[in-house]
Amino acid sequence: MSGEETSNITQTLTNLFEEMLLETEMSGANRSNVDFSQFLSALKVQSSKNSSHEQLDFGTLVKLVDGWKSRLNLTRSTEAPCTYCDGSFRDFILAYNGIHGYISLLVCLFGSLANALNVAVLTRRDLAAAPINRLLKWLAVADIFVMLEYVPFAIYRYWILPGQNEMPYKWAAYLLFHMHFAQIFHTASICLTLSLAVWRYVAIKYSDKNHILCTERRCSTAILSSFILPPILCIPTYMVFDIHTAVVLEPSGPMILYHVDSDEEGQLYQINFWVHAVVIKLLPCCILTVISLWLIREVYSANQHQKKIRVYNKCPTSNKTVKRQCKADRRMNRTTKMLVAVLLLFLVTELPQGILGLLSGLLGRCFFKRCYDLFGELMDALALLNGAINFVLYCSMSRQFRMTFGQMMWRAHLHRWPPPTASHSDGLNTAKTSIP
Repeated sequence: MSGEETSNITQTLTNLFEEMLLETEMSGANRSNVDFSQFLSALKVQSSKNSSHEQLDFGTLVKLVDGWKSRLNLTRSTEAPCTYCDGSFRDFILAYNGIHGYISLLVCLFGSLANALNVAVLTRRDLAAAPINRLLKWLAVADIFVMLEYVPFAIYRYWILPGQNEMPYKWAAYLLFHMHFAQIFHTASICLTLSLAVWRYVAIKYSDKNHILCTERRCSTAILSSFILPPILCIPTYMVFDIHTAVVLEPSGPMILYHVDSDEEGQLYQINFWVHAVVIKLLPCCILTVISLWLIREVYSANQHQKKIRVYNKCPTSNKTVKRQCKADRRMNRTTKMLVAVLLLFLVTELPQGILGLLSGLLGRCFFKRCYDLFGELMDALALLNGAINFVLYCSMSRQFRMTFGQMMWRAHLHRWPPPTASHSDGLNTAKTSIP
């Protein structure tokens, strides 16, 4: 047994003895048969030693603690039982949690491939220059990082770990890394989605100032800020969650179980949930809701305007300028519809997480352990699905995206054959157009 493990077990036993000592003093129980203070002093001295040569018989000590807790009828907690999230729906959520590993792995594999195709299409020469497409490309990159990292977590968590009798320190360290890594890149995805909505709002609301407000430099700033800001916003999470230890008594002796958990409730605990729920989740959802409603109204107004044109006079074929303007308006309308679908999907998946986080901050650790952990896997599945389904939305709602994807696949298929003779009708449209 290493010195670190010795110190961990000693610290755990020390906490148990302190609790027992406090309970006996409050209840006035008779402690004449054993001097808890002597045990407490001995354990504190032992926990302060760094040498691994002087070890106590911890199996005997654990049994001693168990025996005295039974004799004195002591409990580890005096809190009222937690009854949040009870009911029949709890059984349904627990049933889903049993198959979450399979579902999440399928979604991650599909989503990683789909987002890789998004990046490949959006970096083509005829699409890469548009700022909207640049934001969509980096949104796909952030989702790829989240899903690729989730695959080893799902494999170990749902296939390897259940067959083990111990929870090693390496697993707890990886779980802590997974939690922070996924939160940072998912927050980056939220920031990019928010930038996408604001960018589209500005492009439509102030269309006469697009050349000033919607520049490539501003787009680069928005993308860079979306990846710099999340690690800063997640600082409270770094300080609240840590690796904890628990000692269980096995027939072969005491065993240390390592797990990730939050520290006891306090000001930092509250700050973390307020930042996570309000700043990272609910505030972007509120902004996106307002912008989405405004964009939906604009789409409705554009549809009504196009109906009036079709009733009175279709786009004239003799006037090329007017005809070109009509096509540009239809393209902008299709792009807006696609972005509204992306934003609404984001709201459906992120708003429940923000509400759960807010309630965890308001109702305390009991609600967090009872409800947030219960819905955690379902929330993960919704977030992963949100990142994986964008490719389907682009293909179904963007003609330009479908055309570019089809050309890319066709060229890859014909790459093994000699290229045909070039003609004057060949060539790519290199204009700065956003999908569709």
